[in-house]
Amino acid sequence: MTNFQKAAIKSGAFTLPGYYYTAATIFQEEMERIFTSRWTLVGRVEQIPAPGDYFLVKLSGESMIVVRDRDGAVRAFFNVCRHRGTQLCTAEQGHFSETIQCPYHAWTFGLDGRLITARVMQDAPDFDKADYPLHTAAIAEWEGFLFLNLAPKPEPFATAFAPLIGRLPQWRMATLQVGHRIEYDVQANWKMIVQNYSECYHCPLVHPALAALSPWQSGRNDLSEGPFLGGYMDLNHASMTTSGQTTRPPLGKVDGADLSRVYYYSIFPNMLLSMHPDYVMVHTLWPQATGQTQIVCEWLFDPATMAQPGFDPSDAVEFWDMTNRQDWHVCELSQLGVASRVYTPGPYAQQEGLLWAFDQYYLEVMNEEL
Repeated sequence: MTNFQKAAIKSGAFTLPGYYYTAATIFQEEMERIFTSRWTLVGRVEQIPAPGDYFLVKLSGESMIVVRDRDGAVRAFFNVCRHRGTQLCTAEQGHFSETIQCPYHAWTFGLDGRLITARVMQDAPDFDKADYPLHTAAIAEWEGFLFLNLAPKPEPFATAFAPLIGRLPQWRMATLQVGHRIEYDVQANWKMIVQNYSECYHCPLVHPALAALSPWQSGRNDLSEGPFLGGYMDLNHASMTTSGQTTRPPLGKVDGADLSRVYYYSIFPNMLLSMHPDYVMVHTLWPQATGQTQIVCEWLFDPATMAQPGFDPSDAVEFWDMTNRQDWHVCELSQLGVASRVYTPGPYAQQEGLLWAFDQYYLEVMNEEL
């Protein structure tokens, strides 16, 4: 039986020093130690349903091609030709008919990355096409989500995600589809976004509509340390919507106590997963600079429900778009404050136990001590 507990802190738990949110050197170190070397959310398998379908993603300064090959496997390639380094494609998404061809000298690669054709290179001494496949990166799928890791020898996904694999089957997230998507440009550090998501201490003041649907002190967590943090909050209405009601049926096999709960998990480093009885919401964080984060928010629904006449996700979308913007505003205020010369770390409240846990794991990954 899963053990859920209130958030708690150790004695003397304080926020991170301001330079972790403002220093360019820290940001660059994060790109190498975290966003290059950890399993990072980049999209959904539904974006590439057929062989040849692809989308581009920029991760740690690298342009990556995520494509489904002819056998149906999902692959990730660096968007770099093996001839003279030319970027192979620029369209953000599309379809390769059979091959990937460089626009400069027409070197042509298979969807599995093999070099198939290299014009007039037969005259080059010691040239062997087998020596020049596209550079690959590790990619993995969990519950329909795609994760990319640019490390030369990444930790196996099954090991890294062991605490989550098989943990949340009742929502059947792999079968869901995106029903709406909003992108936000937030002038705050990515860690502030994660930390704001991980506590409801601020909810009565910042989110009165949310607090009316979900008691702000009801949070209980089953994951309280390491890269995955979170648990549930009580839901005292039918759904997190503008009216508190919904005509959508529960997802998958969600029943019992889960019909009156919303589960919130931060999945290090850039995924915020919110599982409701009738929909799933996902925030993907894309750090742009020390004080700037692009956030993609997506609402996922059962495709059978989406196919019904009159399907309208706006009740959930409008509720969370309002709530998101409230969060982004206070995160931006926090970013301005921690940049002040007089800012010093402040004490965490008990309700902020997950923030303290996030800090400890972050410092471990960054190989730093306070």
